[in-house]
Amino acid sequence: MVKATTPSTATIIFAYLVVYIVWGSTFFFIEKSLHAFPPFVLGSIRFIIAGTLLMGYCYFKGYKIFIKSAVKDAAMVGFLLLFVDMAAIIWSEQYISSGIVSILSAATAIWFIILDKPKWKENFTSVPTLLGLILGFLGVFMLFAEQIFSPNAHSADNDNKLTAMIVLTLGTIGWTVGSLLSKYSKEKRDQKAAVENGPKAEAEDLNVMVKTAWQMVVAGTAFTTVALLNGEYARFDFSAVAIEYWGAMVYLALMGSILAFSCYIFLLQVRPATEVSTYAYVNPIVALILVHFFTNHEVTKMQIIGLAVVLFSVLLMNWNLYVNSELIKKYKRSRKIKKLRHMAPKSSIPRIVEVAEYGKTRLKKAKENNESEKKTTAKPEFDLDNPDGLGDQEL
Repeated sequence: MVKATTPSTATIIFAYLVVYIVWGSTFFFIEKSLHAFPPFVLGSIRFIIAGTLLMGYCYFKGYKIFIKSAVKDAAMVGFLLLFVDMAAIIWSEQYISSGIVSILSAATAIWFIILDKPKWKENFTSVPTLLGLILGFLGVFMLFAEQIFSPNAHSADNDNKLTAMIVLTLGTIGWTVGSLLSKYSKEKRDQKAAVENGPKAEAEDLNVMVKTAWQMVVAGTAFTTVALLNGEYARFDFSAVAIEYWGAMVYLALMGSILAFSCYIFLLQVRPATEVSTYAYVNPIVALILVHFFTNHEVTKMQIIGLAVVLFSVLLMNWNLYVNSELIKKYKRSRKIKKLRHMAPKSSIPRIVEVAEYGKTRLKKAKENNESEKKTTAKPEFDLDNPDGLGDQEL
């Protein structure tokens, strides 16, 4: 029997760096790629490359590729998540900076609260969630207000920026709807399987990598269809694209769509989901840093404040999830043990330390030290095996 190996700390740190930095940088590389690729051609090439490679990987790994109901769900989710939302992001970055796009994308949590009907009672009776919702809308409004009340508010360029922000907001709603469909369609299929095959039965499903490959294939097909119909491919000259922009395209397909996603799935398997979800706080910061240093866009004070407000609102909207997470429970337990060590009689402290943290080896060593001290002093000491006041007390 082969035992599962625990991933090294270095591997986990590398995966986090990829998810934090690579996903955060995709906003910048989309903006860079738009210097050479029309928006729907960009989406078409990116997801055709990524979807084909990922599907090929899944095939050679021996994963089951087709289950009708699962592929149907993946197609719908892929259309909403990777076509509707990503098309909104790519199209919007023609007119607004990738920094603003990343901030508005982080505000997607707002729509999860509003549109997740089965959780309305839980969400709208939670004070942190409601405060987060209000702050989230405030942060989004600040970004819109910067454009509405700017000195060039009535210029054509500013109108394009406002339109792009509205389109992007609609795209985030599409992402939310797709995510919720993915969640609840799986539950419905499991319930149907339970009725037909017994209460513990689950619907046959595809590996998450296979479902993602299908989503990318569907998105690539949708982008290609639009690019053909609106004439983008007819006007596009492959030979005119400089090597640096092909590099940006390859980065988006391989690093953004495949490597970062694979690291994300890996982290979900080895780390708590609430810890992994912290990428949502880091990605916009990475995007703003890249905008500041590598583009001509100005990162304004209003954008930084808006980012802070949005990220704090996301924290509040996820407050109950974080409070009940395993990490917080472990932290509370360690605090409780530390408090007990300070509150217990002085003679009990070494016992608490040994039982809670060091185990039998350190306990034995402390006992030996205590016995040696007895020989050198007339002052009586406690017995580690039976300290006064501890008894069977739980730590």
